[in-house]
Amino acid sequence: MTPIQTAPNLRLGVISALGVLVIWSGFIVFSRAGVQTTLTPGDITALRFMVAGALTLPFAWRWWPRHLGPVPIILIVLCGSGALYAMLIYIGLTQASAAYAGVFSNGALPLFTVVLVTVATRQLPNRLQILSLTVVTAGAVLVAVTGIDGSERNAARGIALFLAAAAIQSVYIFGVRRWRLTPRQALVVINIPNAVIFLPIWFFLMPSGLSETPLPTILFHAAFQGLGPGILAMVCFALAAQHLGPTHTAGFSAAVPATAALLAIPVLSEIPGPLEWAGIALVTLGLLMLVRAR
Repeated sequence: MTPIQTAPNLRLGVISALGVLVIWSGFIVFSRAGVQTTLTPGDITALRFMVAGALTLPFAWRWWPRHLGPVPIILIVLCGSGALYAMLIYIGLTQASAAYAGVFSNGALPLFTVVLVTVATRQLPNRLQILSLTVVTAGAVLVAVTGIDGSERNAARGIALFLAAAAIQSVYIFGVRRWRLTPRQALVVINIPNAVIFLPIWFFLMPSGLSETPLPTILFHAAFQGLGPGILAMVCFALAAQHLGPTHTAGFSAAVPATAALLAIPVLSEIPGPLEWAGIALVTLGLLMLVRAR
């Protein structure tokens, strides 16, 4: 393949990864704001898939990835940006601040992805990768210790949920390229099955604060969650994974801890302490080193 052919793909991958960065930062902060209203995590997840599912339903037959067997389909439904991932993040945000979600859900994502790539290819991480992951871990530990010992009483629960979300999301990042999943295929495989499965469970079995929530709040979260993380982020994610590879795609989450923490200051009035800022800086530095290492 000539440089003329590869350059557009590289630019598309970088632009897509930056799109993921912007949407993810807003996703963390506005989701934290959402769970502090009368909306429950289940309500926000339902609003997300009502919109995303309805918008992708007309294209389901045409875009469905018929080259994939049942196992990859199930893994994509479970491990993509579906209901399981969304609920882990939303419930985690009821327990810990937006800065913690940025550090642990996004900061741990490259770590899990590197582990998957290593297991699949049997190629051990190089020295710079190991150093990068060590720096990321040190920053995450600094943030965790600060929060658990400080005012974040339920930070440990939130951290555990964010790490679980990162672990399952790494399977999706790795699988997008391995299974040759296009952005359109990702949309229908994630949104439609998750809408079909989750919405009845939410309606019949889960508590809801929808009736007590002002209509503008409902409409905002339906539009943002359904169009942003529900559609645009998945398209950008699939494009970035195709053109940059799984590790580089995960590496662009490097800026999310810092940008989410900064955005949370005016939106949520959540101001990290000095040690938390130091931990966020270490995580960001380590993730940038990890991108360079690949």
